[in-house]
Amino acid sequence: MHTYLLLHLVLSVLFYEKKQPEPIKGTWITNVASDILLSKANIEKGIQLCKKNGINNVYVVVWNDGVTMYPSKVTEKYIGVKQDTIYKGRDPIKEMVEIAHQYGIKVHAWFEFGFSYSYKNDKSIWATKYPAWVGRDVKGNPLKKNNFYWWNSLNPEVQTFMTSLVLEVVNNYDIDGIQGDDRLPAMPSEGGYDKYTLGKYAKENKGANPPTNHKDSAWLQWRANILNKYGKSLYAAVKKAKPSCTVSWAPSLYPWSKEQYLQDWPTWLNGGYADYIIPQLYRYNYAAYEKSVKEMVKQVTPAQRKQLVPGMLTSLGDGYLVRKTLLDSMLQCNQQNGIEGSVLFYYETLPKLFAGN
Repeated sequence: MHTYLLLHLVLSVLFYEKKQPEPIKGTWITNVASDILLSKANIEKGIQLCKKNGINNVYVVVWNDGVTMYPSKVTEKYIGVKQDTIYKGRDPIKEMVEIAHQYGIKVHAWFEFGFSYSYKNDKSIWATKYPAWVGRDVKGNPLKKNNFYWWNSLNPEVQTFMTSLVLEVVNNYDIDGIQGDDRLPAMPSEGGYDKYTLGKYAKENKGANPPTNHKDSAWLQWRANILNKYGKSLYAAVKKAKPSCTVSWAPSLYPWSKEQYLQDWPTWLNGGYADYIIPQLYRYNYAAYEKSVKEMVKQVTPAQRKQLVPGMLTSLGDGYLVRKTLLDSMLQCNQQNGIEGSVLFYYETLPKLFAGN
């Protein structure tokens, strides 16, 4: 009897722990306006600071501006470039995983650029080698938004590449999760006027061309549905490779996310292919932040609130640093609206705001 009760108690504890995961206290780690990835010593120091300040999840960039931070056989196969040259001879992602795990911190591979292949560079090797992949606006120009150049995210060949890149990381690293943001799965709504997509649309719409108004509601949804399908397939592929790997998405606030980037993320939650949604609620004052949080929680069911983790703007490379009083107020706002977790953008907030803690 004693053995049975003890076993029952152990199983009950394990079940409770499984059903009640620790709230996410995270931060994004970038390769821009930050030097944490430039050496193993910097990573060690940075992770120690994260641990000291209660960070239990880090979202580290692995794909940026058409190259990877780690040595990649996938990108080497496609463009002959194995890794961002600044990390040559090292694997900062491997170092990050090993060090973070020593401190009990989970590591998520953040595919920051997603379906964008270049920033400001219209002569990218990707556009040269794969011109059919390039997204197009209604005038037939290469798809560009806020200086980011985009592929046609609806193209199966582009999606195959991205899935291969994600699975390379899932299979080769002891990561705890993968993450796409407002560029994965995504595409500026100005896109979809390339040869492939025009042909697909005509085939499904009795030979018709899509509306020239890129924000036409039906046209928005038609393209968003294709990205929804891809998000579901990528989720399934990750879970098949590593069932324990968390899949999170960090889009903008809905419905702006769909209107601008075809990200219909409430559908991702409803469809079961999002473990967490981490909306980028990047606001500079409390009133705007509170409004965004209240809008966000109305867009999900009460049960789905536990899957929402606000992304909070706390610093930028241009010198912006959140006031400690504002940060505390925003965190309190989360709690008041039934949200326990948070992810800070970005890591450099810690040494600037909490180094003395």
